Amino acid sequence: MSDEAHETHKLEKRLCRQVGQAIMDFGMIEEGDRVMVCVSGGKDSYGMLDLLIKMQQRAPIHFDLVAVNLDQKQPGFPDHVLPAYLNALGVPFHIETQDTYSIVKKVIPEGKTMCSLCSRLRRGILYRVADELKVTKIALGHHRDDMLQTFFLNMFFGGKLKGMPPKLVSDDGGHIVIRPLAYVAEKDLSRWAEHRQFPIIPCTLCGSQDNLQRQQIGNMLRDWEKKYPGRVESMFTALQNVVPSHLMDTTHHDFKNIRTTGVPEADGDTAFDALPLPSTRVWTGIPVTTA
Repeated sequence: MSDEAHETHKLEKRLCRQVGQAIMDFGMIEEGDRVMVCVSGGKDSYGMLDLLIKMQQRAPIHFDLVAVNLDQKQPGFPDHVLPAYLNALGVPFHIETQDTYSIVKKVIPEGKTMCSLCSRLRRGILYRVADELKVTKIALGHHRDDMLQTFFLNMFFGGKLKGMPPKLVSDDGGHIVIRPLAYVAEKDLSRWAEHRQFPIIPCTLCGSQDNLQRQQIGNMLRDWEKKYPGRVESMFTALQNVVPSHLMDTTHHDFKNIRTTGVPEADGDTAFDALPLPSTRVWTGIPVTTA
């Protein structure tokens, strides 16, 4: 096996392991589920469909997949690409055609971001299609980096410690939305898309806008990872290790009624969980060897 083939094999194993782990950790897919896989034509949704097909073939339970694309009638959108790809793949699919492009362009002033309105319109249509197709889960292609970007967007611009959950109840209360790529890094999806040669369709709505806040946050995270390898992984791990007693939200921790217990607290007043100390450290300029 060549070095390139070996690396590709390792990538596939990692992707399958991460998707399988996310499905198990959050109870995303159950016996008998009919999963609507939202496919936009981008690398992430192609990768999600590809990996869910692999999971379907290997899983100890039975579940069905149906791919759904929303054709928003953007000018120049190649509406033949996805049907041809999905037909060749042999996956049941549905193409929903709704001219949300004209609505967004009409309502949003020139130069303003279109993401919010476009997203709301798209969600409403997909929820209706989910009812019509009688699906039990709606799968979206957001990955680990999307989740971190959302966290920082909420913190920087919304004043909330809030991210993008791997599983939730939809806005209308009638659907379960899942994100099987929750543990997957965007760079791995890019490599997988290149290997699989997905017929990528560029977005001419939000994807064509410059200087979006999400893009700026994404650039910041990529810059951090480049300068400090492992930082992004550490931040993502932090989303799964929340300590309410060391934040300031009184609805999640009863600060007013804190009383002494006489029992040592493991966390106590430790504000920073430092890395384990090395065997030799410096204390006030004097080397001290620990036991």
